[in-house]
Amino acid sequence: MVRPQHFTRPEVLPDAPLRFAPTNEQGVVFLFAHLANRFRMRVDEIKQGFPDCIAFEKTSGGERRVRIEFEYRSSSFKAHEHPARGCDCIVCWEHDWPEAPRRLRIIELRKEFGLGFKVWMQPASASQQHYLEHDRMDWAARKTAHVGDLMVMYRCAPEKCIRDIFVLGTELQRARADGLWRDGFALFGEFQNVCRLGAPVFLEDLRAHRLLRTAGFIRGRLQGNQDVTAWWPHLYELIVARNPRCRKPLERYSPLRLDIR
Repeated sequence: MVRPQHFTRPEVLPDAPLRFAPTNEQGVVFLFAHLANRFRMRVDEIKQGFPDCIAFEKTSGGERRVRIEFEYRSSSFKAHEHPARGCDCIVCWEHDWPEAPRRLRIIELRKEFGLGFKVWMQPASASQQHYLEHDRMDWAARKTAHVGDLMVMYRCAPEKCIRDIFVLGTELQRARADGLWRDGFALFGEFQNVCRLGAPVFLEDLRAHRLLRTAGFIRGRLQGNQDVTAWWPHLYELIVARNPRCRKPLERYSPLRLDIR
């Protein structure tokens, strides 16, 4: 059975000193060395041990010292158990740590290259579906979701269909969850409506699709917030074929602009 082809290498970085998006911390260090002037920083020292780098940032009154730790993903700072007070700034490729201490400045290099979006399948239970009627709403997302990512809302039973597509419009913030949904805290952002499907895509349609039916999120009955970026070309094709009026609002989310990371 034919499965969707996955990229075997990262995105090309246009007009960058590194041809492809970095896949490790060393790539982050290399790119930052070429971008330091953009951040008004002069690098004095790169060393082994914490913190990785000592730089000086230009200010109105001269320069100030900045202690920098390089990470591929910002959450690795926590995983490595680095003390926040021993550092001023994290330079990373991807910022996936919304709960990072406020005192830490986060420089996310992927933003400097205007990389594309990801696509998430977000399930909505029957008790939550009334929120989808709004043009803007607060909703929980995975910590690896970024501003500009597309949110395909799947209405669980009894409808079992996709009829609403949103985009994540704000950075995620930690807040207490609705007790009817789950206990404790979750990460919330503001979702903004992109389009509503006059002809919904039902679960039966997904299961009947010759390629989508093989996807793990389909076999798993669309439970949990799922990264479906690799499957977006097929979802996009199915959605716009059934809803031609959605082609224009979804134009900026063409599969050609995907961020496979």
